[in-house]
Amino acid sequence: MKTRRAWRDTAVGILLLAVMLFPLYWIVNVSLQRGASAAGTDWFPTDPDLSGYRTALREQGGHLVTSLLIGVGSALFSVLVAAPAAYVLAQFRSRWITAVLFAVLISQMVPGIVVANALYTAYEDLGLLDSVPGLILADSTAGIPFAILVIRAFMMGLPRAVVEAARIDGAGHFRTFVSVVLPMSVNAVVTAALFAFLFAWGDFLFALTLTTTGQVHPVTLGLYQYIGSYVADWSTVMATAVLSSIPAVLLLAVAQRYVAAGATAGAVK
Repeated sequence: MKTRRAWRDTAVGILLLAVMLFPLYWIVNVSLQRGASAAGTDWFPTDPDLSGYRTALREQGGHLVTSLLIGVGSALFSVLVAAPAAYVLAQFRSRWITAVLFAVLISQMVPGIVVANALYTAYEDLGLLDSVPGLILADSTAGIPFAILVIRAFMMGLPRAVVEAARIDGAGHFRTFVSVVLPMSVNAVVTAALFAFLFAWGDFLFALTLTTTGQVHPVTLGLYQYIGSYVADWSTVMATAVLSSIPAVLLLAVAQRYVAAGATAGAVK
């Protein structure tokens, strides 16, 4: 009976996994077929063709580099701001800490289009439209609050005796944070940086709103334009989608153990 139930559960799991992964397979399948359409194409690429990838690299390579710069910049900036803020919120006890945490949560509930419209007016005055630094700052509005919550949850679980020992030895708050707390919080920092990168890498709203001349073009905008330009040949569109997924997949594979430890930190005390 138990064996039959195990086989049934395994079959259901495989079926659900196949359903969830089928869109990914179809993207790769279409990208490998010359002149393929979105739906009317073979189920398997019997004669794989890489012309879609060559076209995507030639026309979207610069956009991929732009997205990479924005993603890395947003991840670094988010961590640089969030880590010290998380340390303060975790170590100090004050009645205003709760208010600050509530404000951080509220900031994540504000619709992106509201933030984008507000930033457009400010960027127009500051000359940050159509610029990589401008998009880094915009994307960090999503990465910083998330990073603060993740890193603070991890730091709350650190032994207070270690921090107190550093303070007794004469280390100031900055030295304690840099030399003691931050090295112990690597899992949470990597997790926060990874998600900040993914927020920026997949951003479309800020990229569409805060770029007006086409001088700065993330790959999300390039893919959006491709959908209108290559409706008769979806292999190039799908090839661009595959290429834009590779950095995220590689980062998740490399940082998997950090993410598993950092994301569950603070869940169990």
